[in-house]
Amino acid sequence: MQDLNLKQLAMSIKQIAEEKNLSEEIVHDIIEQAIAAAYRRDFGEKEQAVRASVNANTGDVTVFVSKTVVEDGDVNDSTIEITLSDAQKIRKDAALEETVEVTDHPTSFGRVAAQTAKQVILQKLREAEREVVLSEYEDKIGTTIVGTVQRVEPRVVRVELGKTTGIIPQSEQIPGEYYGIGSRIKVYLKDVEHGPRGPQLILSRASEQFIEYLFRQEVPEMESGAVEIKAIAREAGKRTKIAVHSTVPGVDPVGTFVGGRGSRVQAVMNEVGEQERIDIVTFSDDPKTFITNALNPATIAKLVLDEANKRAKVIVDESQLSIVIGRGGQNVRLASRLTGYELDIESASDANIAPAAPAKPKTSKHVEDALLSAIEATNEGEETKS
Repeated sequence: MQDLNLKQLAMSIKQIAEEKNLSEEIVHDIIEQAIAAAYRRDFGEKEQAVRASVNANTGDVTVFVSKTVVEDGDVNDSTIEITLSDAQKIRKDAALEETVEVTDHPTSFGRVAAQTAKQVILQKLREAEREVVLSEYEDKIGTTIVGTVQRVEPRVVRVELGKTTGIIPQSEQIPGEYYGIGSRIKVYLKDVEHGPRGPQLILSRASEQFIEYLFRQEVPEMESGAVEIKAIAREAGKRTKIAVHSTVPGVDPVGTFVGGRGSRVQAVMNEVGEQERIDIVTFSDDPKTFITNALNPATIAKLVLDEANKRAKVIVDESQLSIVIGRGGQNVRLASRLTGYELDIESASDANIAPAAPAKPKTSKHVEDALLSAIEATNEGEETKS
């Protein structure tokens, strides 16, 4: 590479801005950073405080170099030190151990410094372009986007989204889901993180919001406000519970979300995987009713509520224990997250031992009495016929 012509570089700011679709201000700042880096390479120290000023109209470059003021005759390194007498020519009140800025007007740099400047310019331009592209996605946070799986790494899946790429972190992936390179995939744009390495699109397929957005696409009544999702609890790839509510009298919220012959809920399951079960329950302002609905399909014998501590004791028949708890505690765990109550499951037989336990056996006796009465009535009827 030949020496870097600073005047030519300064005059090309407008052209670079147009080619890269960036503002002239951004390109101007990048050029100044590159010149400062090149100056440090040729005339200064690696960590030295150097800044550059570029006149885009004339192409003139001024470099400001910070130097420490030392006693006359004590300069060991002229690149970073300046004598007190010379410093006071720049600033009359300059004192020992202070720093002053010395100006320089370079017109070109050597090959190595020119290479440094080129690398800085290319890197900073890429970062600036990325910032501009990603800023376009700020308004798309909370929506789903269709992309193409670009690369699968141990902890992230990289997805191409047109002009840029995003990542699905391991925590946002559906466990057990296969991501084939080149395959089209629907993802939820969860956030745009601005970290030390620049902005990054964070995508998700495991979040509750992804499920909500998928239902929003399938249930037009959500847009009109006739039905709404009140809460979602999800364990991606396994099971999801959704509490739904209707704002219009006579509209069945569960039926609306399920759709004719289950078409709407099936469409969502097709997207997240058939292995993920989706329970749709009716929301209620009454905590007891809501908890009972959330624990569906289990049948609850009695429910003791402690609203102050957001806890509930759920008493069920022995035969319902495995159903209410679910595989690996999944049903009760999701119901707890859905309702916001800590749920303690207890069998009716165990509850009957405690003094304050509900009288579950009486309920059973009533059922038995009703059954015996029905049998007796049947027998009496048969005797009458005979």
